[in-house]
Amino acid sequence: MPDGRVLYTGTVVVDLLLRVGALPERGGDILASDARMVAGGGFNVMAAAARDGAEVVFAGRSGSGPFGEVVAEALWREGISVTNPPLETADNGYCVVLVDDDAERTFVTAAGAEGMLSRADLDTVRPRPGDVVYVSGYSLAHASAGPAVAAWLTELPPETCVVFDPSPLVASLDPELLESVLRRTDVLSANAREARLLRAHAHPAPAAGALRGMLRDGAVAVVRDGASGCWVATGDPAPAHLPAFPVTAVDTTGAGDAFGGVLAAALARGDAPVDAARRANAAAAIAVTRPGPATAPTAAETDALLAAH
Repeated sequence: MPDGRVLYTGTVVVDLLLRVGALPERGGDILASDARMVAGGGFNVMAAAARDGAEVVFAGRSGSGPFGEVVAEALWREGISVTNPPLETADNGYCVVLVDDDAERTFVTAAGAEGMLSRADLDTVRPRPGDVVYVSGYSLAHASAGPAVAAWLTELPPETCVVFDPSPLVASLDPELLESVLRRTDVLSANAREARLLRAHAHPAPAAGALRGMLRDGAVAVVRDGASGCWVATGDPAPAHLPAFPVTAVDTTGAGDAFGGVLAAALARGDAPVDAARRANAAAAIAVTRPGPATAPTAAETDALLAAH
């Protein structure tokens, strides 16, 4: 059987990247040392999966206008196919990303066409055996896209694997929508902060175990903990700890997206969840050594780091 595809239902925005020494005080103003405009948001997940060798399909929405053109060109460059034509009535949204000298990033987002995904748009997507559907919490934050995605997931074939990243917005999501998506999730990928917001555990290991109980029967919960690596709860007595690969981080923007995209690509190839998470760890480690958001490595680069360790 051929490898499955990664079907991405999340949102794509344009990132306005500004590198600063530190965040300005309230009401203050500073000069950025570097500035860029690139496709971001869910594009980073899809690029990571595509560079790891997966066939990737963008099943979300984009718009028409200067930001929509940036998104369309980026998708084409990575070989990502698109199921829905751009909306003529709206442009893509954008995100101001401030990256400081500690490699931490701070976001402010303005929404656009990416939040206008409808159930009719999703009904054109036909998952095949082996496909992995990737869902982002950012979709659930939109009045149109959130209910559409949640309802569509409930009608997917039971054999379709759903990967869910709750996103930094998890605490503000509609509880009923969130619960509905969690119940259909086969693999959850959350960072330590998101895990605490979902289950109120201080340590990522018990958080991973507790999160697993919120998911579909037999599901796997992965909690990412930055330089400490990740914890994977599979139903064994204790979650497995996968240490991070030692690197010097220069920019953590997109690290979670690199992890999620490679995790989904590996699952679509049939890798076991722990093996997929280990590979995703390696890809995220490479990504943080490079400035910018879409810095996921190629499959060969990830293979080399895994072989070296």
